[in-house]
Amino acid sequence: MKLFKNLFQIILLLFSIIQISQADESIVGIWQTIDDNTKQVRSLVELSIEDNKLYGKIIKLFPQDGDPQNPICEKCKNERRNKAIMGLQIIDGLSKKRDEWIDGEILDPDNGKTYDCKIWLDKGELKVRGYIGFFYRTQKWIRYTFTD
Repeated sequence: MKLFKNLFQIILLLFSIIQISQADESIVGIWQTIDDNTKQVRSLVELSIEDNKLYGKIIKLFPQDGDPQNPICEKCKNERRNKAIMGLQIIDGLSKKRDEWIDGEILDPDNGKTYDCKIWLDKGELKVRGYIGFFYRTQKWIRYTFTD
């Protein structure tokens, strides 16, 4: 009987360890976007899941020299046109399929265009791909860690 009790405790411990490791692999949270040209942090995007769909909004901007402090999306279409980029939802309605989030859109606030989007984790980094047909661009986003 004691053997079964110990075995049960070991199994519970293993399940706890697996759940903790899977929690670290979640894409929900805050991610740093990196400028393709300067390699500097451009913004912080908060990813969240609502009704099994993935969404992302800009929660902080890091303006470069010459950039406006509170930019608006002048080139955006529809309800996003002339809205502040800070707080703007740029990732819309991705669905999880295996280890990827697909079948949604991403907005590029610089040109106002939306692209089909696919997101996945790769060795702790978030890969964010926007594409039209066979043409795509993949960015690497870094998980944001709070520091005091």
